[in-house]
Amino acid sequence: MRVALFVTCVNDALHPGTGTAVVRLLERLGVVVDFPAAQSCCGQPQYNTGYRHETEPLLRRTAHAFAGYDHVVTPSGSCAAMLREHYPRIGRRAAEEGRGTELAELAADLAPRTYELTEFLVDVLGTVDVGAYYPYTVTYHPSCHGLRSLGLGDRPRRLLAAVEGLDLRELPGAAECCGFGGTFAVKNPDVSAAMAADKVRAALSTGADVLCGADNSCLAHLGGTLRRQGAPLRTLHLAEILASTRKDHR
Repeated sequence: MRVALFVTCVNDALHPGTGTAVVRLLERLGVVVDFPAAQSCCGQPQYNTGYRHETEPLLRRTAHAFAGYDHVVTPSGSCAAMLREHYPRIGRRAAEEGRGTELAELAADLAPRTYELTEFLVDVLGTVDVGAYYPYTVTYHPSCHGLRSLGLGDRPRRLLAAVEGLDLRELPGAAECCGFGGTFAVKNPDVSAAMAADKVRAALSTGADVLCGADNSCLAHLGGTLRRQGAPLRTLHLAEILASTRKDHR
């Protein structure tokens, strides 16, 4: 099976290890992974700020970059939701405005082929035990896009529970937003910081070594709060845990 990796801007710029981990993980499971070099920002920051027309060229670029692949896999619930939910809306609006059906057709082709990493593992590959080993105590924060937009449900937790050596601790108030929300954190910094503080307090109460998530944007927000507090808890993307094996801990 050959898939395309949509690494996302946040991972490319700030967390390249997550992209590398996705490739290691999928190749270990027998998947051939391509990285289309033409990929760029999906346009989520622009769209969320109200610049729909400015997002359209990025929809077109993204759709062309990933054309021809059976599956597009991304380690980001928010970017997967952008391609799956918002691209079709952008296409429909363009058509309604009499500007043709190109964007709607591109979005309709790309959306059903796009998978967040955990749903690709569970739903497409049909596995929860990916052969990982990670001898630490972990608590999992579900991002809003993964939880509410994509409906990932218990897929991430099932994958984590199958990791050898991992002690999974339940996160109190797990379904509550961490306060990042992309441009929300910029426009409402005080509220955003207060929400992050609540989430960090809950994570620390678990006694975990690692706060895990499937969106590095949320983890960057929470990680910054933890560092400012000098808290003994580190953040790590779920892909990096699932890619980990015994040889990584010798």
